[in-house]
This record gives sequence, structure tokens and C-alpha cells, in this order.
Amino acid sequence: MLGISLPAGWNETVLFMAGAWLFLAVVFVVVFVALLRAERTRAELSAQMARLADVSDRLADQQANLQGRLAQTQLGVNDRLDALARHLGDTLTGHGQRTGETLRGLHERLGAIDAAQRTIARLSEQVVSLQEVLANKQARGAFGEVQLQDLVGALMPPGAFTLQATLGNRARVDCLLKLPDPPGPMAIDAKFPLEGYRALIEARDDAAKARAGRTFAADVLKHVRDIAERYILPGETADSALMFLPSEAVYAELHANFPAVVEEAWRRKVWIVSPTTLWATLNTLRAVLRDVHLRQQASLLQAELQVLSTDVRALAGRASALQRHFEQAQDDVRAIRALAEKIAHTGERLDFTQLGEPALRTDADAAGPPE
Repeated sequence: MLGISLPAGWNETVLFMAGAWLFLAVVFVVVFVALLRAERTRAELSAQMARLADVSDRLADQQANLQGRLAQTQLGVNDRLDALARHLGDTLTGHGQRTGETLRGLHERLGAIDAAQRTIARLSEQVVSLQEVLANKQARGAFGEVQLQDLVGALMPPGAFTLQATLGNRARVDCLLKLPDPPGPMAIDAKFPLEGYRALIEARDDAAKARAGRTFAADVLKHVRDIAERYILPGETADSALMFLPSEAVYAELHANFPAVVEEAWRRKVWIVSPTTLWATLNTLRAVLRDVHLRQQASLLQAELQVLSTDVRALAGRASALQRHFEQAQDDVRAIRALAEKIAHTGERLDFTQLGEPALRTDADAAGPPE
């Protein structure tokens, strides 16, 4: 190209040298590039090592922080566990105490139930005994008499009644009330027509009820007639008497379904009473007795007041006489005082005369000696 011609051996040498330099240049470039890459890798590794050291430091800080938090959390958990254990202990103790109290209350209630069962057993025995008593007419009559005695004894004063009193016709009444006249002594007799009442209650059909009703009415009317004939005595007792039925059920049945029997008793002046109505009647009679007693006491008080009034009038007369005596004494005292003053004045004059002094002194003498 440049017009330079070289020998043949030189061309190969030049080419060889050029290839060698080119190879060296390529090797240099490769080495340089490798060195650049190695330096860049070293820098990157240094930066990564620095970042890893920073991350390691932060991990160490976080680990220390986590260890502190874990320690605090452990302490909090331990405190909570201790508090929970104490609370559970207190709760279990309270539950144990309440359970013990409940068990004690349960034992007491069981004891009360046992006592109630024993009481029920005794009551059942008493009910059986009461049924046996009521089954016997004599025992039933004694039962009514005892109930009558209890009511009368609880409500009436001791001297206002007599139990098992004997009347003029030699009939013995269960109780005789000593009431003022009128109405006078009133008889109370206990009757208990239980057979007819039981037959009436236990009747299953209308025919049986009708028969039982007639029997019950006949029994009650018989008692009414007996009381009217034996315990109402003109001139000795009141013109009426009381028939005591010791059963509220019998009394209610009689007044609810047998008005004819009740009216017949009214006509014969036999008043049928139950424990409740007898209680009210006795309260009324007790009030009547109290009123009579108060009237008697008022009469006695009036008589005593009249006597007291007479004594007061006599005392007033004597007080007037004593006042006159005191007035006369006062007049005498005033007269005596006047006479004493007169005598004293006369004595003074006699004393002056004995001393030679005139009876009357002049003004100049009264003025005293000259200075």
C-alpha cells in the first residue's frame, strides 16, 4: 500500500511480532479487566462484609433487647403465675369454707328433716290415737268436754263458771256459766254427732246421702231436745242454753245444709256453737261480766264519794270555826298589843317624873345645852 517492499523473511517476522504484541495487548487487557473485576469484587466483598458486620451488630442489639424483654416477660409471667396461684388458693379456700358451711347447713337441714319425720311419725300416731278416741262414743264425749273446759277456762274468770255442775233436777251439765240476772246461769253441754256426719261425708250416691242426712239431722235434734228439757229450768237457769259442737266441719255442714234443724234449735232456745263461735260468745259474756262488775264498783264508789262529801262538809264547818277562832285570837292579840303599848308609855312617864324632869319639855330644852 505504501509502496514499501520488504524481504520475505521480514514479513513473517513482522507478522509474528505484531501477533505477539497483539497477544500481549489482549493478555494485558484481559489481566487489566480481571484486576478491575477483582478490585470491584473486593470492594463489593468489603461492602458486604461491612453490611454483614452492621447486620451482626444489629442482630446482637436485637438479641440483647429480646433477652431483656424475655427476662421482663418471664418476670411478668412469674408474677402473674404467683398471683394466679394465690387467687386459686384463696378461691379454693373460700370454696372449701363455703362447701363446709353448705355441708354443715345440709347436715342441720337433714337433722331438721329427721326431727320433722319423727314429729310426723308421732303426729300420725296421735292421729291414729285420735281416730281411736273418736270411734268411741264415751271417749269422743270426753274429748268434747276437755275442749269445752279449755275454752271456758282460757276466756272466763275463775269464779264465772262451774264445770260438771249439778242442777236442781239432778242433771249434770258440762259447764254452767254464772251470768247476772238477766239472763242468769247458762248451761253449756258438749255434743259430737260424728257417726251421722261420717256417713254423710262417705255417702257415694244421692240415696245414701239422703239417708245419712236424715240420720245426722235426727241425731242433732235429739241432742237439742235433751238440752232443752234437762238444762233449761225456769227460775234456776237462763231461758236458753248452748250446745257445743267440737268440730268446725260438723258445725259448717249443719248450718249449710240443714237449716230446718238450726231453726228448730232456735225455737227451743238452744244455740248451737262451734269452737270459733263459742270463743266469740265467751268473749262477749266476759265483756258483760266486766261491765256488771264495773257497775257494781261504780255504785260502791258513788257511796264512798257520798260519805267523803259528808266528811268534806264537816271538815269545811270545822275549818270555818277554826278560822273564827283565829280571827278572835288575832283581835285579842291586837288588843293585848295596844294595852302593852299603853302600859309602856305610862311606864316611861312614871320614870321621867321620878327623875324630877317635867312632864313636858320645851323646845329650848329639847335643843340641848348652850355651847
